[in-house]
Amino acid sequence: MGDGQSPCEEPAPAGASAPEDLHDTVAKLMQGFWPGFSYMAEKTGALDLSLMPDSYSATALAEVMDRASRAALGRMTLGLSPGALLGAWTDWASHLALSPGKQMQLVHKAQKKSARLFSYAADCAWRGNAGPCAIQPLPQDHRFEGADWQAWPFNLMSQSFLFTQQWWHNATTDVRGVTAQHERVMAFTVRQMLDVWSPSNFIATNPEVLRETVMTGGASLVRGWQNFVEDAERMAGGGKPAGAEAFRPGEAVAVTPGTVVWRNHLIELIQYAPSTDKVHADPVLIVPAWIMKYYILDLSPENSLVRYLVGEGHTVFMISWRNPGPEDRDLGMEEYRTLGVMAALAAIGRIVPERKVHAVGYCLGGTLLGIAAAAMARAGDDRLASLTFLASQFDFSEAGELTLFINESQVAFLEDVMWEQGFLDARQMAGAFQLLRSGDLIWSRMERDYLLGQRREMTDIMAWNADATRMPYRMHSEYLRRLFLDNDLAEGRYRVNGKPVSISDIRVPVFSVATTRDHVAPWQSVFKIHTLADTDVTFLLTTGGHNAGIVSEPGHRRRSFRMHRTAPTDRAADPDLWLAVAQEREGSWWPAWQAWLAERAGSLVEPPVIGLAGAENDGISGPPIAAPGTYVFME
Repeated sequence: MGDGQSPCEEPAPAGASAPEDLHDTVAKLMQGFWPGFSYMAEKTGALDLSLMPDSYSATALAEVMDRASRAALGRMTLGLSPGALLGAWTDWASHLALSPGKQMQLVHKAQKKSARLFSYAADCAWRGNAGPCAIQPLPQDHRFEGADWQAWPFNLMSQSFLFTQQWWHNATTDVRGVTAQHERVMAFTVRQMLDVWSPSNFIATNPEVLRETVMTGGASLVRGWQNFVEDAERMAGGGKPAGAEAFRPGEAVAVTPGTVVWRNHLIELIQYAPSTDKVHADPVLIVPAWIMKYYILDLSPENSLVRYLVGEGHTVFMISWRNPGPEDRDLGMEEYRTLGVMAALAAIGRIVPERKVHAVGYCLGGTLLGIAAAAMARAGDDRLASLTFLASQFDFSEAGELTLFINESQVAFLEDVMWEQGFLDARQMAGAFQLLRSGDLIWSRMERDYLLGQRREMTDIMAWNADATRMPYRMHSEYLRRLFLDNDLAEGRYRVNGKPVSISDIRVPVFSVATTRDHVAPWQSVFKIHTLADTDVTFLLTTGGHNAGIVSEPGHRRRSFRMHRTAPTDRAADPDLWLAVAQEREGSWWPAWQAWLAERAGSLVEPPVIGLAGAENDGISGPPIAAPGTYVFME
């Protein structure tokens, strides 16, 4: 029985093969059910029923059918697992059913809220619109702030909706026995469902839309319909949002002068041309996240971090990641480390020999850089002079709202989606991010663009946000499982070349930047670098979100930051204590970081040559390729 055979099965005779008609029938059925069947059968060989005993054939076929069916379903759900949602609902519903006290409490709350709403309605009827609101929206909810929402009957509609929303929050939280993750999923899901029926989403129940419709004689609705049709056509054709074409890389964004000096299958390495007579001796390498195009750090000239660093006398190198396709399905985290970070360091070492590198990692690029730095420290590789992490996490136990979509059911479902197509599609990834901020990215946009007939002016950061990339099947699966799901890096189980690596092995100084409104990498999670790294850590907390907080050029309005250095001997691991100690400063954080970097980047010297002196550029044949290179244009 240890060979996988059922005790009731007749062992297959040696050399026996499955009937030809059975093989053909199964193949035809699977080909009709799943177009990728022939490709996977050829790649794996596991589906050739003539090569293995029936029990193994059935197991392989069953697994492929399961994966294919989940992959087909995933195309309709944007990669979100119905099983994960069903599990959360079952956990919540079963525990609520066994909690009569909670049920009584909810009935009591419903009665109280109904009484308050009735009292508010009566007060409005008696005194007109002068009565104070019976319930206030959450601070981030701006749907009902306009003066038109204070007039009857729209004030009653909005108040009724807010009471309903509050009651359902009470119903989905604090149910004894429900796991914390399932509670968050239920509260999030119910909120999404309620938001669909918000009175702000419909013409007849939105006073601002009605006012605009009357004032324009219906022209606003005509414009809204035109906007909807245009967006639908662009989405169906795989195009970018309206206005994004004005921010093409190399023309309006990503225009800092530079040259691609190294290239392999995964990266192009850009070296930027100096703009000062002298430069700091030590170069800077920037490792962006591969989830999006690199030029978030080289947007328009006025808010380009790259241009700012070059203008301050730094020699800057930038990794531009390839947009992977189905052929890259087997690229994993190790390939991203070796073909990305390590290959770039090797190329920089040939261009600027005998100088150490100040490495900068953004988001996932920072996590990868931390892994590479830890492996280098373990191996005694001292090519790094300092590390800067921008909104980067290493402990994923509190990794923000994205953990709503990270559990075994969701990861397995997403793996099946990627297994079929070889990568995670950018639209599937964008769907999850839009749900996390549905108020800003879905409903308010629908109201503005389609009901009011207005278009928000496209900006460089909005155009970049629409220029997403794919992620290889193996890499994203490893990332989700080893980092998010199992938290291997923080807990000392993450392996490079078969040996575990630890952030605590890093000895070079660290500068870590977090943002106050980051829903991807919450600043308290980023702050955990203090407990993981056994080195000098300068932590900076700036206002803004995950992207806008990092793109915070000098002169940017309403920006401030806090910064405090923590030595290894006086480690302060509590974020609240750190917040009380670090003083707030007005303005951009870029000059403070640049001053920290300049202190460690060596004396001023003549700028290095672009690429390899007297030799053909590594990995590149033909004439030099100007920045932004070619990989940034891969769709």
